[in-house]
Amino acid sequence: MLKITLVTGNKAKIINTRNKLKPYGIEIDNIKMETIEIQASTAEEVAAYSAKYAADILGKDVLKIDSGLYVDALRGFPGPYTHYCEDTIGNKGLLKMMAGKTNRKAELREALAYCSPGADPIVFSSITKGTIALKESGKYGWSWDFIFIPEGKDVTLGHFEEEERFDLWDDSAYKKLGEYLTKNNKE
Repeated sequence: MLKITLVTGNKAKIINTRNKLKPYGIEIDNIKMETIEIQASTAEEVAAYSAKYAADILGKDVLKIDSGLYVDALRGFPGPYTHYCEDTIGNKGLLKMMAGKTNRKAELREALAYCSPGADPIVFSSITKGTIALKESGKYGWSWDFIFIPEGKDVTLGHFEEEERFDLWDDSAYKKLGEYLTKNNKE
């Protein structure tokens, strides 16, 4: 069984990644470590840089996940700065920026960067489409879960418990990674 180290301290990311990659025979352990997060215009660039850094430091295959909320009316902001936005202005600040905007389309982008020591990272991405709510609502999740309404639903992600919420996200990046590793029999 292939074993990959997920570099994160986020328990939800650990659970979700284990569940999504288990069908491919991939075992996920994890380590919480500080990685360099570059300032870049995409989550893919941030994840790739962090994955390479971690793989070279740890000397083993790693997976680094970066995600961002990209809001159409704000020209993609906060994008790769979602965590910073959350820490500074929060959901209330983002909703204030959206006041009076009729285009409320948004995307949650998730980038999975897989890297072996000394190699270049391979990045797989997925996009969950939706809209920004007019106000925060829900009691489950964190961050933008309380303002993001996934396509096909009429309430925010914050209204869905963990397992159901995970199923509302586009998981194509996990499928692409699982298929890539299975095809390349990377053990």
